[in-house]
Formats: sequence, structure tokens, C-alpha cells
Amino acid sequence: MPDLAKNYKVEEDGKVYDIYLKDNLFWSDGKEFSVDDVIFTVKTIQNQDYKSPLFTSFLGVEVEKINNQVVRFRLKNPYSPFLETLTIKIIPKHIWENIPPQNFPLADYNLQPIGNGPFELKRLAKDKLGYIKSLSLLSNPYYYDKTPFISGISFYFFKNEADLIKAWEKKEIKGIATLSSQKLLNLKGDLQIYHFSLPKYFDVSFNPEKSKILAEKEIREALNYGTNKKEIIQEVLSGEGKIIDSPLLSEIFNIPSPPKIYQFDPERGKEILEKAGWQDSNQDGIREKVIKKGGGLIFKSDLKLGSRGEEVRNLQACLVQDTQIYPEGEISGIFGQKTKEAVIKFQEKYSKDILEPGGLKTGTGTVSKNTRIKLNEVCGQITEEILPLKFSLTIIDQEEFSRVADLLKKQWKELGIEVEVKKVNLPSHEFEQEIIKPRDYESILFGKVIGLIPDLFSFWHSSQKKEPGLNLALYENKEADKLLEEARQTLNEEERKGKYEEFQNILIDDAPVVFLYSPTYLYLVSKDIKGIKEGLIANSSKRFIDIENWYIKIKRVWK
Repeated sequence: MPDLAKNYKVEEDGKVYDIYLKDNLFWSDGKEFSVDDVIFTVKTIQNQDYKSPLFTSFLGVEVEKINNQVVRFRLKNPYSPFLETLTIKIIPKHIWENIPPQNFPLADYNLQPIGNGPFELKRLAKDKLGYIKSLSLLSNPYYYDKTPFISGISFYFFKNEADLIKAWEKKEIKGIATLSSQKLLNLKGDLQIYHFSLPKYFDVSFNPEKSKILAEKEIREALNYGTNKKEIIQEVLSGEGKIIDSPLLSEIFNIPSPPKIYQFDPERGKEILEKAGWQDSNQDGIREKVIKKGGGLIFKSDLKLGSRGEEVRNLQACLVQDTQIYPEGEISGIFGQKTKEAVIKFQEKYSKDILEPGGLKTGTGTVSKNTRIKLNEVCGQITEEILPLKFSLTIIDQEEFSRVADLLKKQWKELGIEVEVKKVNLPSHEFEQEIIKPRDYESILFGKVIGLIPDLFSFWHSSQKKEPGLNLALYENKEADKLLEEARQTLNEEERKGKYEEFQNILIDDAPVVFLYSPTYLYLVSKDIKGIKEGLIANSSKRFIDIENWYIKIKRVWK
């Protein structure tokens, strides 16, 4: 939706975006708004010294002033969601241009913002410790559109949920949006609850590099069949959410539901595990699999000082298992002096089988018939490892995540799978740095926001398996990669939908995650306030997108 822009043109097959600004735009301090402010904002984002979180969004984008009313963005390659990238907030050049990068985060202007929306900041109140208690807004006299019906709004900040609820009960506040759906629905009073849809969903991503169990497709499929999403939505969200089976939310993106859906069917999940060799042999409620290792002849040739190749490498790998025999542990594929000394120790350790039959008392360091037989016996023997069907699920230590994780643990236990829930007590930004960035988890419950113009590249392309990518399942599929690359470069909406439909079918068949739900965003407001419209919003702050049309009082007027 155009805001500061009155219209735009997309040219050169999606590589050029010309944005035309509205006339008579001003900042809330009365200074004129111009193309220069737009260019300054983008250049600041692109300067790595400022460490902007939007840096990658504008990587390789050229910005140019055509005239005082037109700004041009030139992309290296077409990028269909670029219009959504241009919903960034612009900062005033006349305020920020003389502040060096290192001072940006702590500058006083962060607490005295100058904007160009329907309201301006009037007052910001702090407590004795410097925490913000409230901020008050008044209608902006320089706003380009109509004056808001409500002349002033205040936001209040509380240290805990109990204080927030108490303020509501005392009628000190008229709106709440930060409580869980269950607590919001339990509040009393003369209120209206508004329902908004967001392009946001939650899933459990599996990390096959941290858990060899989760690298098995059969286990991931069984987990999908064993997940009762309806129960999670009812128990945790009080029914305020939708079951999802794909990252492309059908009610938002108008893409058909995938033909393959993992309907809740725990018996089918158990059957898949049985066929894959996972059984509960000891009847303790947790399945396990017997993994056999070793076996077969490894050494067939005579080996001696100077020998090279794969068989020498196997010899060294065998000897290294005993640190008394081969403390150096060097596996090079080259039969050197250290390897010879290790062979001598091996021969003397098993002298009864190797040396005595040939009338020898000391090792020779040469691998011949008797030595080969013993090496094959020692290193070629079959061993068994009992692998329990268990893994860990990492979450932020918050109430909603904890309740979802506990339900998943219970549901998956019915399949014979043991889940350890790891609750990490960190703020969101620290959780991302310490857990998400290094991919330090076996599986993780996390939310993903994909935007109103979907671009799934950063979430699923194989190049995004490491930070700053958001491919949390470390998913890799060449065919899927190709579809993601093509989808983000086409401006043809139907063609893009087709690419994404193909992609979602491949993704769901590979089962790298368990898709869970898309929560409904609830906004509780006093019935005194009217004019609020429900619907689809890009993020929670967009519930205020038409705030100038909200009103409290009605009066009769002559027409």
C-alpha cells in the first residue's frame, strides 16, 4: 500500500523500481521530507559500520536520485518481494547525518524520534532505574493525510503480566496485545477482541548434523504422523490458531494445500518405525535399534615399510584403537617407521597367534599372513551397538513454548520416542546468537515470519544452512534449490505460485520439519474505541495501520 509514495513503476524485468513520492511531505518537526532522506536511510543500512539488521536486504542494491520527487532502486537480479523490502521506515537526514556510526545506538534522538506518521512523540517517562514506563503521542500537525479522530494515545510498559492485568482491571488501560491467548480470553470487562492473521507459523526443525537419529527420513515421517496439532492449538492457544502443513499458508498465499499431508495417525507412525528396525525389545516404552559394526576381511596384502594406500590407512585405523600399541595415532596411508613400531607391538601382544607359529620371539614389523589373520580377527569382528530412539528439543524458556514442548514430548512418547526438552532461559536476541547462529540443537521449536510476498529462500535454500541464513533444518535438495531461485526472480504471480507449489510438495515429502500451527494474533480493546478493522497484517505493529480512522465519540453534523 502506498504511504509516502503515491505510485511506483517496475521496469527492466524487475531489476528497476522507480518510486514517486507524494507532494508536500514533512517531518513532524516541520522540516520538508525528500528523496534525500530515502537515499540517506538506504546508504546508512548499506554501510557495515552501522551494523544494520537490514544490511542483507539491501546488499547489492543501487539507489539513485532521479529528481526531488523520484528515487530509483536498481537490483542486480530480479527479486519479486522487493516491494515489501521498501516498507522500511525512513530516518531524517537532517537529524542523523552528523552522528558517527558508533554513536547511533546511544544517541538521544533514539528517545526523541522524528517521524512522518499520523502521530508524533510528545512525552517519554522513565522510572528511577531508567526503564521506560510510558510514552505519549499526539496527532502530528504536519501529517500529509487527514487528522486522526483520536487526538492522543499513550503506551504503558509493565514489568510483568500480573501488573499488566491489574492495570486492565483498574481500567487504567484500554488495550492489551502481549498476553497469551488463554489469558486474554479470560479477561473480563466491556471489551472487544480483534482477530488478525499473520504470515507467521511455528514448526520443529530437525538438525541431522547434531543427531544421526533425525537424519533418518523414516523417523521424521513418524514424528509427523505422531503429532496431534489440533490438541496443541486447543490446549495451548485456546483454539486461536490454524493447523499448518506447509510453510506457504494457504489462506494467505492462495496456494493449494499439498497432496501429501501428515494427518495425525500414531499407528501409522509406529508402523513406519517398526519397518525401519526400531523396536522396544526391553519393553521400557522407548524404542531402540541394534547397529552392527565391522565384519569382513580388511587386510589381504603383505604390507611393510614404504607401503602406501588405502590398506595402509586401514591398518593404521586398526592399530590406533589401542593407544598402548600406536600412541601417535597418525593415519596417513603411508607405512612409516612409527607404523612399523606399532605393528611390532601388535605382533608381540598377540605373539602366541603371530610369532610362535613361525618360531619368532620378536616382532618383524612386516604385515604378512599370520599378522593379517589376527588383524582381521581384531578389527574385522562384528560389534553391536544398541541405539535408543531419543533426541533433545530446544526451546526458549517461555510459557507457550514450554506447554507446546511438553505436549510434543507426551505425543511422541506414544510412538516410543523419548524427547528431552531443553529450556534455554535467554532473551530472544541472545537465544538467536547462542543457539540459532551456531545451530546448537538437535531439534528446535521456533517461529518463522515469511512476509506477505513470500520469499522462502533464506528458510530452505541449501546456501542458507549457516548463519545469517534461517535454514534451521539444514535442508538440502538440489531440485528445491532451483525452484526457490526461480520463484524469487519472477514477477509473474501465477508462475511464482506454480514454483512454490512444486517446492512445497518436495519439501513435505522430505519431512525436514514438523509443521505445527499459525497463531491468531489477538488484540483486546475496550468497546469505547471503534473503527478497528480485523484482517491480514504483515506483523503485529500493523494493527495500527489505519489508526487515524479509529474513534471514540460520535457526533451529529449537518451536511
